[in-house]
Amino acid sequence: MTSDGIDDRIDVRGPRFGAALTAVVLAAALISGSGWLLACQALVFAVGAVAGVQRSPYAWLFRVAVRPRLSAPTAFEDPAPPRFAQSVGLFFALVGLAGFAAGAPWLGLAATAAALAAAFLNAAFGYCLGCEMYLLLRRAAG
Repeated sequence: MTSDGIDDRIDVRGPRFGAALTAVVLAAALISGSGWLLACQALVFAVGAVAGVQRSPYAWLFRVAVRPRLSAPTAFEDPAPPRFAQSVGLFFALVGLAGFAAGAPWLGLAATAAALAAAFLNAAFGYCLGCEMYLLLRRAAG
């Protein structure tokens, strides 16, 4: 338990819920070409990457609105891999925002699509690309 009362372990269902919301926001940004929607998602990624995934807006929504309606969690995970995944998502969102700001909408759309693909994999299949990257980097570092 952290000093602000938030458990430092993550209910494994939480990141999938967050990924589903992320996929919806990124799909809307991709369809509309909205840099503003992408900026909102970048802010969510930034909070998850900097403050921890337990403190992200989507984790709060899961904790308050969804988790009380589910059975008790049976599995928890370390927050480090999902936090790294939030950093990867933030990188792609920032690249997308840079593309939109620089007048290169193709770059904005491509980066948004890449982030959407990763979010969809996590939401639909429970496969977190950023988490897998984290584990590969940890193994490579020894």
